[in-house]
Amino acid sequence: MLMRVFRKPRLLIVGCGDVGMRLAELARPRFRVIALTSNPERVAILRQAGIVPLLGNLDDVNSLWRLAGLARWAVMLAPPPGAGLHDPRSMHLTTVLRNGMIGAARAQPMRMVYASTSGVYGDCAGARVYETRPPHPQSDRAHRRLDAEARWRGLGRGGHARVGILRIPGIYDARGRSPAKRLRQGIPALCPRDDVYTNHIHADDLARIVLFALFRADPNRIYHTSDDSCIKMGEYLDLAAQEYGMQPPPRVARAQALASGISPMALSFMTESRILDNTRLRTELGVALCYPQVAQGLRGECARALPERSGAKKRAG
Repeated sequence: MLMRVFRKPRLLIVGCGDVGMRLAELARPRFRVIALTSNPERVAILRQAGIVPLLGNLDDVNSLWRLAGLARWAVMLAPPPGAGLHDPRSMHLTTVLRNGMIGAARAQPMRMVYASTSGVYGDCAGARVYETRPPHPQSDRAHRRLDAEARWRGLGRGGHARVGILRIPGIYDARGRSPAKRLRQGIPALCPRDDVYTNHIHADDLARIVLFALFRADPNRIYHTSDDSCIKMGEYLDLAAQEYGMQPPPRVARAQALASGISPMALSFMTESRILDNTRLRTELGVALCYPQVAQGLRGECARALPERSGAKKRAG
């Protein structure tokens, strides 16, 4: 009697840092996880986590050709370079993946998720922002992300790939990504009249959202990966101080921000205020957040069901 052997599909993770490692742990029961790394020292770490490492550099397209046709499922978590208005890394990777699709059947398109940033909206003066709002990037890094989005959506328009775009706000957890270090340094926050609305997602929730999006995202659809919090930056830091038993940050006016020790990079994040709406996340992807409020994410752990293989959606109504 002949028995058919079912092999796990391959999932390629490009940019397998902290969130990528969390994603890999969730995905390994149903995927053979492969991760691209440019650092030979990461090879042993990836293998120990049950991940197949591949050496390659997104800045060198010639090192990426082995990825063509390697996997039907892929996630791009790697950021653009640190300068310029464009993202050559996304350009290189989409070129390679498109080459691997030549001759592929449209009946089984590649499933792809690109991790972008909510910074593409620029300053929205504290307004509630929906995915239909036109982007208005106000920094070079936001321009680079918008350029990357265009390249990934271009890949999805050919019919051989279903690309979901995630616009991600500030990522945090109760460990390395917590605001505890900032609180210990005594870096000020803006006074209430100058403060901005900021958005958050716990790293564990983000990893789960990426997995849900692989199965459920509509082609070239944008999703906000934000929790349910509606909170200003200073309030977030005050809440963290309360949870950790630390001193809350001093408050300063925007005009005194640089002189008070706030770096130009940190201040740039304090010039944009918006509240991300996450209705699509909940109704289309069917995500029930482990940490819908930042207070829960700063103190606790929880588990939620993962998406079924069928990819059936949970839509409102």
